[in-house]
Amino acid sequence: MRLPLTASGAADEEFAAWVADGYASAFRTAYLILRDRQDAEEAVQDAFLRAWRFRSAIPPGEGVKPWLYRVVVNACLSKLRSERTRRSRAEAVDPAAMDRRAARAGGGAGGDPERAAEAHEAREAVLAAIAGLPAHLRVVVVLRYYAQLSEKEIASAIRRRPGTVKSRLHQARICLGDDPRLAAHGPARVGAAEGSPDD
Repeated sequence: MRLPLTASGAADEEFAAWVADGYASAFRTAYLILRDRQDAEEAVQDAFLRAWRFRSAIPPGEGVKPWLYRVVVNACLSKLRSERTRRSRAEAVDPAAMDRRAARAGGGAGGDPERAAEAHEAREAVLAAIAGLPAHLRVVVVLRYYAQLSEKEIASAIRRRPGTVKSRLHQARICLGDDPRLAAHGPARVGAAEGSPDD
């Protein structure tokens, strides 16, 4: 992901390119953490504006990605805290979006309607199970399996030790393995639900 590190006369152009390069991944991450499209959009907007405002703090090289995800995760956690008392988060998935994705992709089943339906059900079950995780476990699962961050990058993004990340991922796998929503679909494939609601 290319990030603007200077405040030159082309700052607006740089910011537009930055948003175009990183928005989809940031939105998918925020959506999977927050489980709400509007909250995810607001969190990503807040995160990108904050990242732009503090762009001089962006570390060079490999530190860029964890830094950006730290800003996105912090915006999501802030949103969770502020919304917790106002809104129920029982809706874990967007079924209409899942149906559109399954229909376009043939459900990853070579156009076989029965297999497409099974794939859709499995994706929905995975998303629901992830949504049911406590926020501290959901964040590490989303960053590891959807944002494709390494354990070291996750540790940097959430400002915890790598051992803590490893422990949380282990705990999340146990919770997902025990989730009855996933039992009918065999071993849990967390990455099976990859994608944002707009995919």
